[in-house]
Amino acid sequence: MRRRLLLIAAAIVPLSAAAIAPMAAGAVTGASGPSCSALPVSAPPGATVESVTVAANPGGTVTFPANPVLGTPDPVSGVPAFCDVTVVLSHPGAADHVTVKVLLPRDRSDWTGRLQAVGGSAYLAGNLGGNEQVTAVKNGYVGTVTDAGVSQNPIDATWARKPDGSLNTGLLTDFASRSLHDMNLVAKDVTKRFYGTPATYAYWNGCSTGGRQGYLAAQRYPTDYDGIVANAPAVNWDRFAVATLWPQVVFHEENVAPSACEIAAFNTAAVKACDTIDGVRDGIIDDPQKCSWDPRKLVGTTVVCDGRSLTITKAEADAVRKIWAGPVTPTGRSLWYGPNKGADIASYLANPAQPFFVADAWVKYFVTGNPALDTKSLTYGRFSKLFAASQYRFNRIIGTDDPDLRAFRDAGGKLLTWQGQNDQLVPTRGTVDYRKRVEKLMGGNAKVNDFYRLFLLPGVDHCQGGTGPQAVDPLGAVVNWVEKGQAPATLATATATGATRNACPFPKLARYTGHGSPTEAASFRCA
Repeated sequence: MRRRLLLIAAAIVPLSAAAIAPMAAGAVTGASGPSCSALPVSAPPGATVESVTVAANPGGTVTFPANPVLGTPDPVSGVPAFCDVTVVLSHPGAADHVTVKVLLPRDRSDWTGRLQAVGGSAYLAGNLGGNEQVTAVKNGYVGTVTDAGVSQNPIDATWARKPDGSLNTGLLTDFASRSLHDMNLVAKDVTKRFYGTPATYAYWNGCSTGGRQGYLAAQRYPTDYDGIVANAPAVNWDRFAVATLWPQVVFHEENVAPSACEIAAFNTAAVKACDTIDGVRDGIIDDPQKCSWDPRKLVGTTVVCDGRSLTITKAEADAVRKIWAGPVTPTGRSLWYGPNKGADIASYLANPAQPFFVADAWVKYFVTGNPALDTKSLTYGRFSKLFAASQYRFNRIIGTDDPDLRAFRDAGGKLLTWQGQNDQLVPTRGTVDYRKRVEKLMGGNAKVNDFYRLFLLPGVDHCQGGTGPQAVDPLGAVVNWVEKGQAPATLATATATGATRNACPFPKLARYTGHGSPTEAASFRCA
């Protein structure tokens, strides 16, 4: 469970239980500075400003309290003195209290003129005053984030229901969309009042839920950001958040309970069979869609798990095959995508582990309103009905799958997304599906690449981790694209051991040239 939380929250570092308070909640060492002055804040349309709190922070090294869910974040050193502005908003009829936090470098010389909004993870809309927001300040940005008025615990979705059990549509609207635009307007207003001049450029930076939020901004608020980095985006939320229960449904209906070790054996065999697609044997499936290995080939194989010798059965192989293929209706109609071959599904798919908590909570608190529902005992028929109900009721609210990005393009916006081919939480093929629909609407791959580029990273897990080279400074790539007109022909990636490889924009993939070291980017070309 903890490993899954760290993966889905890779774009958001651990949060403070007192994060809603000014930055004094963290321990700070460093130079002191003058106090920040109180300043007025304009309410976004349809909102009311409940309170504004302003505090000075001397910068230096900022540390954060440990969190029981996500652990202890790394401290941020070399932070300039900054002003911490906390704004609480409400919306008529919503009974909400939405917090927007804006951190501004106090010395004008420490500010680049840029604003950076930071996204959330799972059911955490944004980590108030967290590591990434402070890092933004260190790098010369005004950093902003919102909690959308919901819990600061990423696995808590109980806010979805009012005390009477009805759906809390106000908070759902805040979480899905409204708070994101409000945050942008508040942060820009505070920035202009603080410095006497508006931000020159505004950027979005997020992964997972933060990725979905970035796409939401491009779709519904196309002038909010000049550049958007939206990685492993949890778009198609109304579908993926039910679809990721499919493994438990298959195990239940097929009456099999493979261990994590046995499931890992299927994955290991798939990688062994398909890891030379790119011309290099490196233990990574470069293009999972070209991997045709059938899990039934492992039937009868003996694997040793925790000192026990286990034989892979046909029923287990059929179950894994169905999981990789993705969820279908009882009549066999495809509903959504499954995880790619190569993804580390063993960490949460094997019984008796619990289902993926985002999907479990979505079905319990949003779709059915029944927190006692056992999602490990769903039948194929019941699953199909829940999937349809989620689409019907929530697509327009939180689906975030509108392919019409013309307004964003026409405003000059640039969108960069990377996603790991080993993403075990948000199906990579869902992101590819969205990209293809944008291409169909907006003139094809070349025209879409003018403003929106997708990079698929072989061997990389959800938001970070895995065996493949990790993304290097995607935000910097977007800044260059926006401010210098330099579209990223490739995205730099590297491993912890120093191996480099450039990821290629979809649909191209890196291919070994046959010459040079396979650990150097220069030995690969996009094809």
